[in-house]
Amino acid sequence: MTDLAPPLSFRATLNHEKFTLDAAFEGVPGLTALFGPSGAGKTTVLDIIAGVRRPKTARIVIAGHTVVDTDARIYVPAHKRRTGLVFQDAQLFPHLTVEQNIKFGRWFTQPDSTALSIALVVDVLGIGDLLKRRPAKLSGGERQRVALARALLSSPRILLMDEPLSGLDDARRLEIMALIERVRDEFAIPITYVTHTREEVRRLASRVVQMDAGRVVAIGTPAELLGP
Repeated sequence: MTDLAPPLSFRATLNHEKFTLDAAFEGVPGLTALFGPSGAGKTTVLDIIAGVRRPKTARIVIAGHTVVDTDARIYVPAHKRRTGLVFQDAQLFPHLTVEQNIKFGRWFTQPDSTALSIALVVDVLGIGDLLKRRPAKLSGGERQRVALARALLSSPRILLMDEPLSGLDDARRLEIMALIERVRDEFAIPITYVTHTREEVRRLASRVVQMDAGRVVAIGTPAELLGP
């Protein structure tokens, strides 16, 4: 990978039950927001990148590594793509403690990768006092912190975040947005982020990929697409 290569290059088609996805874009260092109304195809794109959905045709390159190329018959399975996933409902393991949940991410760390230390991630995300708790004893904001820690500790080439602030109250939303900013800036892991909220796009995104009905309808900065 050269310094000029994008952290993500995406091109894919897929016949969805509600629309035909036909989208292409490149991510940037920092945070690339997939923005648009519900049903636009944003989560479908994330699922294809992660390997949860198999596209009809595609070429997807993550940090210089081709994970899908249907013309060349390349299809890297999901567990080998090194994508860190953060969903809106956190999806923590209820029977494990916070510490056990975040260490689960280590199962996906490559032996030759430069892994973030558990101590550093715990400190940056402020979850040191939560390590012995189970998910049922956590608030929504705390669960999202733990989900983000688990994703970071998998040594991802890219973070994929699907409306991680949905369902949180205003105070918790602001808290987690600040943490996402720290992750974006301090860990320098590229993020592809699904949202339909203008506030999140304005604050977090370096590039916006605007989608509607399975198509990319515009690409630009938040200011260019949303105005000042």
